Parts: sequence; C-alpha cells; structure tokens
Amino acid sequence: MRIIVITGMSGSGKSTAVRALEDEGYYCIDNLPVRLFKRFVELIEKSGEGFKGIVLVADIRGREFFKGYENAFQKIRKTGHSIEIFFFDASDETLVRRFSETRRRHPVDEHCSVSDGIRIERKRLAGLRQISTRIIDSSEFNVHQLKDFILRIVRGEEGSNPLLVEIQSFGFRYGIPMESSIVMDVRFLPNPYFVPDLKALSGLDEAVRTFIISQPETAAFMEYFFPLIDMLVPAYQREGKSYLTISIGCTGGRHRSVALAEATAQHLQKILSTVRITHRDIEKGQ
Repeated sequence: MRIIVITGMSGSGKSTAVRALEDEGYYCIDNLPVRLFKRFVELIEKSGEGFKGIVLVADIRGREFFKGYENAFQKIRKTGHSIEIFFFDASDETLVRRFSETRRRHPVDEHCSVSDGIRIERKRLAGLRQISTRIIDSSEFNVHQLKDFILRIVRGEEGSNPLLVEIQSFGFRYGIPMESSIVMDVRFLPNPYFVPDLKALSGLDEAVRTFIISQPETAAFMEYFFPLIDMLVPAYQREGKSYLTISIGCTGGRHRSVALAEATAQHLQKILSTVRITHRDIEKGQ
C-alpha cells in the first residue's frame, strides 16, 4: 500500500495537497496521534476498501509526533510498506504574507508573532525535513498550481511533462498576480471598453476578439511577443522549473488581456500539451 506522510511548515499548502489527494482516491486523515499510525494502516489494509493509498498528515500541532515519528515509520516499514514523506515549505516572506491574508495565528503559540512562530517551527521540523523523501516549495504556486503539481507527482508524470505553463489574464486595477513569472502589460492597445457595442462583452466574445486582433498595434505586439516566449519557455524548462505563469494584464482584466491571453495559449498549445488558461478578473468589470 502506498503511504504518504504530509508534513511541513504551517501555511505552506498542506491542506491543498490533502484535498487534491482525497479527490485522487487516497484515504486522508489529519493529525492522527503517532502511536496509532501502524494500527491505522493495518485497519485500512484489512478493510478491503479500494483506496489508492493512505495519506497521514502530521505537523507542529501534534506535539507527541516529534517524540515518536521515527519509531512509527520504522514499524510500518517492517510490515512491508514503503513511506513517502512530503515536506511542504515556503519562504518566510511568503508564509508571513499568507498568515496576514488569512488573519490566522501561528499554531506554535498564540502569544508569539508570526515571524517568531515560523522561526520556532523551522527549528522543530529540521530533523523531519532532513529525512523527507521530497521537499515541495510552494512559494511560487497559487492553489490551483500546487494542486496540479501534487497530482503530477503522485501520478508519476514529472518526467514526461516537466513544465506546466499557465496563461493568466488580469486587471492592473486589482493588482499584479503574485505568482507571475512573466508579466506583460497590454494597456497600450485600443480599448473595447470605449466602444458602445463591445463594452458589455468580454475578450472571450468573437466581436471583441476581432476588434483587438485586427489592430495594427496587436499584430506588431504578437510579432515580437510570441518569438520571445518561444525562446523563454524552453529556457525555463532546461533550468528545471516546474511551473511557469505568464500573466497578461490590461486595466480591468476583461477585454484586451483576455483576448491576448487566449491567443497566447493557442500559440503555445501548438508546441506544449501542458498549457492552462485562467481569467482572474473577467467578472469584476461587469
């Protein structure tokens, strides 16, 4: 039976990974006392249920976990099962930002600052991080990217498709996406927002797309931009990057950026099978 232990820093994406693995057919249990690990594996094994495997989540919340995890892992391995330990991490800056966005207290101690909590947690998890079979740094991932990345790992797809490319449209009015690898500003193009018949539509509508693509400025832009990304994507791939996000922005994220993001995705899909497209702000301008 495949057994995966999810552990790591608070705010690094463990919950996202668990939800993805549940959807994939794994039996997931959170914060199980370490003394029950072996017994739980035996119960699932005897149940005859058709799970792909077991996911055990253990982190700083389980105080006793740190006193007995090595012994617990050893007992399970002696029964013939292999254990993969996925350690989730992120930069301190990223973790602080995530805690501030969710307004959560750090689980180490409700009376300490988030920065102090991160420092203490890193120290306590150092030994576990050292014996982990895989360290997953989620600093540059959004929720959707992290889920895709985890599923690629457990499905064994990393070697065949080492780079996932996400094309994302957005509105500068709502801020630049934090996960962006490349940001392109297309606010220099004529704006369909000021054309009465096009204002209520979006870049997904053929009339808007035709208006934008037919502009001389758009043709000149694509003449330079497409060869640029044709050069950059393989370069990122050679460097071992797992995820590349190309963010294309206009003022409101509804017309120009959407149409250009769609055109960019169609261009890349001719040479890559792992291209995803999202429109972050398309509904905000209505």
